[in-house]
Formats: sequence, C-alpha cells, structure tokens
Amino acid sequence: MEKRERARRASAERTRMRRIKKLNKSNMIHITVIAGIIVGVMSIRIVYLYEKSQFYQAQEISLQEQLEAEEQRQKELKEYEKYVNTREYTEQIAKTKLGLVYPNEIIFKEKEEEK
Repeated sequence: MEKRERARRASAERTRMRRIKKLNKSNMIHITVIAGIIVGVMSIRIVYLYEKSQFYQAQEISLQEQLEAEEQRQKELKEYEKYVNTREYTEQIAKTKLGLVYPNEIIFKEKEEEK
C-alpha cells in the first residue's frame, strides 16, 4: 500500500506542478498584455504632448514677432510725439492746413491752366 500511496502522491505533485506552470504562463500573458496597453497609451500621450508643444512654440514665435513689431511702433509713435511738440510741426500745420504765414513772408501760387 505504501507503494500506491507514494505513486498517488507523486501523481498529485505532478498535477500540482502542471497547474502552477499553466498559471505562470497565463499570468505572464496577462502581464505582457497589460504592459503593452500601458506602452501604447503612453506612446499616444507622448505624441499628443509633442504636437501640443510644437503648436505652443510656433505660437510663441508669432507672439514674439508681434511684440517686436509693437515695440517698434511704440518707438515710432514716441518719435512722432516729439516731432509734434516741435515748433517746426506747428508751423507746417499752420501753413498747410490753416493757410497762415509770417507777416514778412511772400507766397507764390502757381497759375491754374485753363482747358
């Protein structure tokens, strides 16, 4: 009987080992699938963030160009403001728009041609 008992225990041990190997393979497959899904999701996310980064870099360049243009415009406006506050500008506007002249100034006008 002892021989049978040993044979039965050995058979049970082999069966148990087969189940463990089968479970290990199954667990490895599950882990591989989960790891693949994680890698896929992370890859998609990386591509999305890269595209977003490229968009923001292009936008930053565009805004920097606008800023430089506005700074240049601001300089021009300050120069124009200085010019507007000069006597030369006041005289020019008085002569061209208001038709004013100095008392000792002589004005020459062109004769209009008749058709």
